[in-house]
Amino acid sequence: MQATMQKTQTTQTTQPMQTTIERAWHVLEAVPDPEIPVVSIRELGILRDVRHGDDGVLEVVITPTYSGCPAMSQIAEDIAHAIDDAQLGAHRIETVLAPAWTTDWITDEAREKLRRYGIAPPTGACVSAEKPIRFVPRKPATIECPRCGSTHTEKLAQFGSTACKALYRCIDCREPFDYFKPY
Repeated sequence: MQATMQKTQTTQTTQPMQTTIERAWHVLEAVPDPEIPVVSIRELGILRDVRHGDDGVLEVVITPTYSGCPAMSQIAEDIAHAIDDAQLGAHRIETVLAPAWTTDWITDEAREKLRRYGIAPPTGACVSAEKPIRFVPRKPATIECPRCGSTHTEKLAQFGSTACKALYRCIDCREPFDYFKPY
């Protein structure tokens, strides 16, 4: 009988924590990336985990898209506001650098949203993947114009509107566009 009571009490204490975590995930799904507001931090893979710490405080784990990303302080602030607005209680935000963020973490839905927004999503293998060292450079990946779908594009600059994007131009429709570089 005592074992049954302990089990019931344990279930009752862990259930509200799980509900809080589920609510936090739901709330944070709506936090947009400050530099690309059509995608959420969850869709980009920046939001890595939501859990309760040993002290019971809600912990939100995020990973920057690259070291020194200037948007991280804004992302942390937006997360804190979202959690406070949802009245989820005490929380802390932890930035984790390892494993390093990769464009492989971007969801398929986010890739389509990027395309519709006018940003060519990353293509090809991620540079963080293991691969042999090449002494002869490969032909650059063919980047498709997010506006007209043409593959007749050219790189204008290694960096676009942010450091994680390159600036391209479509030769067919003559429109410039950002390309989200693979990492």
